[in-house]
Amino acid sequence: MVTEARPAGGDTAEPQPDPRFTVLVADDDRGTREALGEVLADRGFRPLLAADGGEAVEIVRVELIHLVLFDMHMPRLTGLEALALLRQTLPRLLPAVLMTADANTDLLRQAFQARVYSVIPKPVNTNIVLHTLAGALAKEYGTPPRPPRPDELNPAGADPRPTDGR
Repeated sequence: MVTEARPAGGDTAEPQPDPRFTVLVADDDRGTREALGEVLADRGFRPLLAADGGEAVEIVRVELIHLVLFDMHMPRLTGLEALALLRQTLPRLLPAVLMTADANTDLLRQAFQARVYSVIPKPVNTNIVLHTLAGALAKEYGTPPRPPRPDELNPAGADPRPTDGR
């Protein structure tokens, strides 16, 4: 989920995620997994990391996860296999994004039949990951209200004194 932040001076800032969201990253490549975890943490998400599809399923069974980001090709269970298992056991549809280095037509068809929000090509671009996750979270959970900017709290010329007659 993203909220819009605008720094003083009128420039628009990069969208910031809502820190309420836990994202599970499952990738058998430790470097990719940890790098994505750091990027997500730096942007305010609570990342949890899994080394394969089986570990990811175990984590989802004990943690409240808002979105899964799965590598397609992992040991024990592929991203799609892990997602299918979760969809059989969870009482709700867990938003999912897949990453793969070989996005062929058959894989894309399977992913979208499994109601995956998106398939991201590897090697991943962090801006694409953040944008995709924000879109998936907004679609599933809605966009939170934007906090008011300082100039909206006290518009120019407004009397800052209390309005209770004092």
